[in-house]
Amino acid sequence: MDIQKKLVKLNLESKPILLLFMTPILFSACGKDNYKMEKQITQDFTYNHDLDNNDNFSPDDEWLVYDTRTETGGIGANGKIEKVHVETGEKVVLYELEQNRAYGPGVGAVSYSHTNNEVVFIHGLLNCTQDKPYEQWRRTGVIIKDDQPGQPIFMDARDISFPFTVGALRGGTHRHEFSGDGKWIGYTYNDAIMKKLEDSTGLTHNLRTIGVSKKDYPITVTESQDGENFSGEWFSTLVVKVVPNPVPGSDEISRAAGDSWVGHSGYLKSDGATQRARAFIGSTIGKNGEQVDEVYIVDIPEDITIPGEAALEGTETNLPAPPKGTRQRRLTYTANNKYPGCEGIVRSSFGGSMLAYIAKDDHNIKQIFSISPWGGEAIQRTFHDSDVQGGIRWHPKEHRLVYVWQNSLVGLKIEDGKSTILTKPSQNPPKNPVWSHDGNKIAYNRMVSKDGNTPTMQIFVIEM
Repeated sequence: MDIQKKLVKLNLESKPILLLFMTPILFSACGKDNYKMEKQITQDFTYNHDLDNNDNFSPDDEWLVYDTRTETGGIGANGKIEKVHVETGEKVVLYELEQNRAYGPGVGAVSYSHTNNEVVFIHGLLNCTQDKPYEQWRRTGVIIKDDQPGQPIFMDARDISFPFTVGALRGGTHRHEFSGDGKWIGYTYNDAIMKKLEDSTGLTHNLRTIGVSKKDYPITVTESQDGENFSGEWFSTLVVKVVPNPVPGSDEISRAAGDSWVGHSGYLKSDGATQRARAFIGSTIGKNGEQVDEVYIVDIPEDITIPGEAALEGTETNLPAPPKGTRQRRLTYTANNKYPGCEGIVRSSFGGSMLAYIAKDDHNIKQIFSISPWGGEAIQRTFHDSDVQGGIRWHPKEHRLVYVWQNSLVGLKIEDGKSTILTKPSQNPPKNPVWSHDGNKIAYNRMVSKDGNTPTMQIFVIEM
């Protein structure tokens, strides 16, 4: 225990390899209750205010951004992005489509930059019709600056006309996330060319994967009259390789999702340099043919314009290929566990030394585990007698996190394993928690009903 105490006192972010030798402190459920007084920020019960597991605080922590989608219509039927002032409740419409129908274009899933007063969100294609509706492979990323509401900046260029354009993509980006330094945006992706190939062959080709965009220079695409092709302000490329039929027992994957940036701008390598990376869940095929979802990481080079093994822009029968210098690695190997598999969004601590995710323990209960970006042994961090419900988010400056368990927000300190129930259990559990940049507030959603009417999603904040 003396060794462990010494390790705990160290700056864990500067010594990532030491984490592999730390042992967790066990506890059966949760520690003391320390309910925080919650403040309801939004008061309009006629529509939803969806934080959607994104980075919703403005850089100065004064505003929260959200979309107004309904449960039935989803993003395709939503036409508005708003922000609300945390203290005053003042609302500002950042973007609103002049006309939006159930089939699109649609906007949603909005995130703030950590460094600039601007947001990024999903935007369906402007040419949406009932025959060509909003789809996973028919959307893009749009940026709005706070001081220029209603003026869209199209981030990723789109080109579905062969020959394709380097730096442009051919489908739909979604779940956009700014890097900590504001220089990159990461996202999940589906490809329209592969969807077309899938429809014509009946074989699986439309595989979800992961891409990134960098604010290097604009990408000019010859715009098509049908509205399918357009230019973008950032250089975009895919960084994760997926295949339709992974070899059983191999590290090949058929799907990549649940991704997020590692650290503020990466994790520390053995030589002290910082490596930019995204962590994610990859779908493997076990030796017996079953799907097993595992934690992966992909190292991303600073220059994403240099082709790797294949064309950056892709071909008519292949996805765009990752740039030279990407390195895709598997971190967990749970196929032989009693209850194999990992899930959720893989979330990184602020310095990148720990990645948190959800997996089942030997009692078939979903718990939080962590693993180093270097790999090695995973560490079980929670020991509840019922499932962790999700919502893992790290504190922006300290080694503690928040998550949802038994319809309450729970805080966990990594150094000593102590947990605290932060909010009273409720019939409608908290969802989509997010820390403020200074670490003093947590915002989250909860469905609330007024006067017996249909519940709507409202935003709450607790002070830490």
